[in-house]
Amino acid sequence: MTELQGLLCPRSIAIVGASADLNRVSGRPIRNLLRDGYAGRVMPVNPRHERIGGLPCYPDVESLPEVPDLGVVAVAAERAREAVDALGRKGVRLAMVWSAGFAEVGDAGRRLERELVAAARAHGMRICGPNTLGLTNAFERMPLTFSQYADTPVTPGPVAFVSQSGAFGTAMATSARERGIGLGYFISTGNQCDLSVADVVDAVLDDPRVRVVVAYLEGLGDGAAFLGAACKALRLRKPLVVVKVGRHAAGSRAAVSHTGSLAGDDAVFDSVIRQFGVIRAEDEEHALDLVAAFVETPVPDAGGVGLITISGGAGAMMADLAEELGLEVPVLADESQHRLRQVLRGFAATGNPVDVTGQVVEDVGCLDQSLEIVLDDARVALAVVWVQWLRPQAQRLVELLRARRQQAAKPFLVCWLNAPPDALAQLRDAGIFVTASTRGVIQAAAGLAAFGRHRHEVDTGWRALGTQAPEDAGPAGTEVVPSLQAAAMLEACGLPLVPVRLATDAPGAVQHARALGYPVAIKIESADLPHKTEAGGVRLDLGDDAAVARAFQDVMQRASAFDPAARIAGVLVQRMASPGTELVLGLRRDPVFGPLVMAGLGGVFIEALKDVVFVAPPFGPATARSAIARLRHARILEGFRGKPAVDVDALARAMCALGKLAARHPEVVELDLNPVLAGPDGTIAVDWLMVRRGVGGTGRH
Repeated sequence: MTELQGLLCPRSIAIVGASADLNRVSGRPIRNLLRDGYAGRVMPVNPRHERIGGLPCYPDVESLPEVPDLGVVAVAAERAREAVDALGRKGVRLAMVWSAGFAEVGDAGRRLERELVAAARAHGMRICGPNTLGLTNAFERMPLTFSQYADTPVTPGPVAFVSQSGAFGTAMATSARERGIGLGYFISTGNQCDLSVADVVDAVLDDPRVRVVVAYLEGLGDGAAFLGAACKALRLRKPLVVVKVGRHAAGSRAAVSHTGSLAGDDAVFDSVIRQFGVIRAEDEEHALDLVAAFVETPVPDAGGVGLITISGGAGAMMADLAEELGLEVPVLADESQHRLRQVLRGFAATGNPVDVTGQVVEDVGCLDQSLEIVLDDARVALAVVWVQWLRPQAQRLVELLRARRQQAAKPFLVCWLNAPPDALAQLRDAGIFVTASTRGVIQAAAGLAAFGRHRHEVDTGWRALGTQAPEDAGPAGTEVVPSLQAAAMLEACGLPLVPVRLATDAPGAVQHARALGYPVAIKIESADLPHKTEAGGVRLDLGDDAAVARAFQDVMQRASAFDPAARIAGVLVQRMASPGTELVLGLRRDPVFGPLVMAGLGGVFIEALKDVVFVAPPFGPATARSAIARLRHARILEGFRGKPAVDVDALARAMCALGKLAARHPEVVELDLNPVLAGPDGTIAVDWLMVRRGVGGTGRH
C-alpha cells in the first residue's frame, strides 16, 4: 500500500475549493472529519474565507504551511486542471478530484479529462477520479466524502468496498451498514482517469485489518492489473467479490474464427475472473450475502453441502439451487443415515436433504442433532440449515446454534424465514451467517465453496503475457496462416494434430492418401476460404484412389465457383481420425485481458450451445482441469450415450500447449481448432484455422 498510503491513510489533507457551508458538497467532508475526530491535519483552501469549521483557511495552494499527503480538488471542472497543477507544483503526489463534468458528459468533458491527466503526469502525481464522491477510512475515523453514507459516524469492519459508481456505491454501503457489515474502507474511483478499481483493490489488500474486498465495476480497462489484484487476494486468502454491470468495449471487428465470435465480452469477463477465484455477484443483495458469509463463516475445504430442513419442499428447492450453482449434494454415508434414524422419526428423510419434519416443533433439539451428524459426514464440507417461524422455540434454537458454532469443525449457514428480529441479531452477533432468502443462503454457500476450491487451484504467481491486442487486429490487418505452417507452430508447442499433406493436383493427392493410409479426408486450402465446408471444399471417408481423384476435382471446382477470386493453394489430405467427443479449442487476443485460451464443446452446434470457457495464460494443468469442470455440459466428458470418457488430463495438456503458443507467437490474434476429437486415449485436432496480424499483405482479411 506504499504508493497509495497517502490516499487511503493521509496524515494531512488539503481541500481546494472548500466551502464554509458545511452542508454543501465541498463542506460536508470537513464537517464529517471534525465530527469523527480525524487525527490528521485538514487544510481548507479558498481565498474568500479565513476560517472554515474553525480551521485556518488558506487563499491558495502555495500558501499551505506544509505539503499535504493528499490534495482534494472540489472546484468546477474547468478549473480542476489549474488546481491539480498547483498541487503538483507544491509537491503533492496524490490527488482526489471530486469535480464532475468530465468524460461522463461527452467530448468536451473528455478533453478536460485529458488535460487533467497531463497536468498530473507532469508532476508525477496520481489521481483518483474525477467525478468521485471521495472515500472513508473508518479505521482512522476519516470520512473524506460528501456521500450520505457518512452522515452518521461509520463503524469500522473487516470489509473494503471499492466502487466506480458513487450513488450506487452509497446505496450499497448504506445497505451493508443496515445489515451490520462494517466497512473499513469505502472508496469511489469515479471516472478512473488514472487510478482504477484494480489499483485501489490491490492497495487495500495490504491492510491486515481487511479480510474481504468487494468491488462494483461498470467497465474494466486494464484486465491484467485486475487479475494481478485477484491473485494477490488469493495469495493472502482474502475473498474478492465483484458486482459488474455493462460491457467493456472490445471493438466491432468481425471475427474470422469461432473463438472470436463466441467471445462475448461479459462471457469472457465471467470466465476469466472465475479462473482467479473472484466470486461474482448478480446484484448488491447477492454481494452483501457473500460478504457477510465470508466475514462470519470459515471457508470450507473441498466437499459437498449438507442440507437440513424442516420442509421437504424447501429441501428439494435448495438441492436444485445447489446443483444449478455447481454445489455437490452428496448422499450421506450409511453410518450417518443410521445415526439420523436414531434421532428422527420414521417418516423423516435422511439421505440429503435431511428433512426433520414437524418433529422440530416438539423437539427443536433434533434439528441441532441432525446438524451435528451431517457435519460429521466425510462427504460434507459445509451445511445449510433451513427453518421457518419456530417463534416459540426461537430462543432455544438460537442457543443450540450458537453452541454448535463453537463446537463444529466445519462451517454452516442458516436460512430462517419469519424469524424474530432479536433471534437474527443474536445469531449474527455469534458469527453465524443467517438470511431470510432460500436462494441467498445457497448462493452464499456456493461462494464459500468456490473460494475454498480456488485457493488451492490457482497459481497465485501468475503474470500477464500482455493485455493489448496487436495493432491492426481487425480484418483489414490480418491474414490466415497457411495450414501447414500453422500445423508446424502448433506441433512445436506440443499440440497433437492429425497428419496433413498438401497436394496441388489429383495424382499428388492420391500419392499422399496412399502414404497416410485410407480412409482419408481432403479439404480445400485457401487463405481466402477460411470456412472450408461453406465453400463445398471438404470430402470425408474417401476409401480408394479413384475416390480421392474425383474428390480433388470436385472440391477445386466448387471452391472456385463459390469465390472465383479466391487464391487456392491446392487441397489438404488427412487420414480420417478415430471417432471421439467433438470439442473446440482456440486462442484470441482480448483487448482487456490479453491472450485467452478457449475450450468447449465443439462440432456443428458450437455457436448454438456456446458452452465454452476462457483461461488467461500462462497456466498449468490444474487450472485447465478446473476450467474444463466449469463447462455447463462437462458431464459429457465422463462418457455419454455409449461414447467413452475423455482423457481430461490430455485435454488439459492441449490447453496448456495453446497457452505456450500465445507466449511464443504474439502475432497470432485468433486460433480455432474445431473439431478436436477427444477420447480415453488422448486428444487430437482435426482441423485448425489460425489468423495472425498481417506481416506481408498476402491475405484478403
